[in-house]
Amino acid sequence: MKTLATVHRAVIRCETCARLRAHCQRVAQEKKAAYRNETYWARPVPGFGDPRARLLLLGLAPAAHGANRTGRMFTGDGSGGSGDFLMRAMYAAGFVNKPTSERANDGLVLSDAYVLAAVRCAPPDNKPTRDEILHCHRHLEAEIGVLQNLQVVVALGRLASEAYWRLLAGWGVQVRPRPPFAHGDIRRPEQSDLPILVESYHPSRQNTQTGKLTPSMLDDVFRTARNLLW
Repeated sequence: MKTLATVHRAVIRCETCARLRAHCQRVAQEKKAAYRNETYWARPVPGFGDPRARLLLLGLAPAAHGANRTGRMFTGDGSGGSGDFLMRAMYAAGFVNKPTSERANDGLVLSDAYVLAAVRCAPPDNKPTRDEILHCHRHLEAEIGVLQNLQVVVALGRLASEAYWRLLAGWGVQVRPRPPFAHGDIRRPEQSDLPILVESYHPSRQNTQTGKLTPSMLDDVFRTARNLLW
């Protein structure tokens, strides 16, 4: 029987996508000026959080100088980055014990929530290829498979939402036509025992600094997710 520990080991050891592995290593060698004295993680990034979680946060991929550096999703991407934007909303909803995510040993604790990504390596220009997404699907399936209490999945962005629909298809759920991605939408699988999907824009700087995703909009997403838990 798989455990989170065995799933995490398989994720960290994965060498399937040569382009992604080369990019992560190159970023770790060249570094960003602000982190020149740090040792980058530079490996595939497993999920983290409460193993008994009812809520799952599903992102797209690690940031080159964020999770690829720190080894933890939505962590260390700077003030105003996606990690702090996300954690502030999770803190307001009572899912974390602090509103910032700076480094892997910063004392952040998730309560009833778990965070992972559809792709586990930082992709060039934040754009994994379709094949890379599909290669990583087995890790997503394995990790979610050992999270036995999930009731709600918040998908951060269209590609994360598509990854969840792909999971549902693997579980025998057929939805045709697949509904288009829409921020704030709630999708309930026909099988009542499968997690409900809540869609949200990704908290990237591209979205938060342009006002496409505001703090109140993300607060509404987590308020919705909290109310859907049973």
